[in-house]
Amino acid sequence: MKIVVVSAGLSSPSSTRLLADRLAAATLRHVDAEPQVIEVRDLATEIAQHLVTGFPPARLAAALDAVASADGLIAVTPVFAASYSGLFKSFFDLIDKDALTGKPVLVGATGGTARHSLVTEHALRPLFTHLRALVVPTAVYAASEDWGEEGLAQRIDRAGTELARFTAPAAARTAPDVDTAAAIAPRSSTGAITSVDPADGFAPVPFEQRLAALQAGITA
Repeated sequence: MKIVVVSAGLSSPSSTRLLADRLAAATLRHVDAEPQVIEVRDLATEIAQHLVTGFPPARLAAALDAVASADGLIAVTPVFAASYSGLFKSFFDLIDKDALTGKPVLVGATGGTARHSLVTEHALRPLFTHLRALVVPTAVYAASEDWGEEGLAQRIDRAGTELARFTAPAAARTAPDVDTAAAIAPRSSTGAITSVDPADGFAPVPFEQRLAALQAGITA
């Protein structure tokens, strides 16, 4: 099994690569997989050549093949002009239109301010949905002030666990160290997502019972 990490950070070291590495580590805690990291900045010249000529140089072709053959993908970009970077988008513009169909993808982004925190939802998630990928529920955005905060670590662990479950559902469900309640939203006996974990003794009230109580003028 192979997890491919695509990091579009422009500096070295970069917060984008740091987030990508932490997301990969969180995923690999729950699934036995071989990680491969692709630094998009190292392929910038090859990407430009491919866009102009239509033929990928060998190193870029290998990176595109790695993404296409991955069992799960982690894609992280810095924020530019309230969206993903042009280099990040250019790389995924070169991916075959069917290469990501049904592939589990965890998306992340980094930026200097929390004001861009919705970039994962208005830019990254639509991009990979267009490519027919299976984007995991939790996306991770890290602003400068988030590093070292407990909330970021929790989001990273939740997202990594979700990717592991989507990539290898059977293995992740039986893994002894997977905290399912913390990683996946609890569900009622009907399968609906609920804010209360049924394992805590919560018994959902049937809708018909609630409706009958309302009709009788009884306040639940």
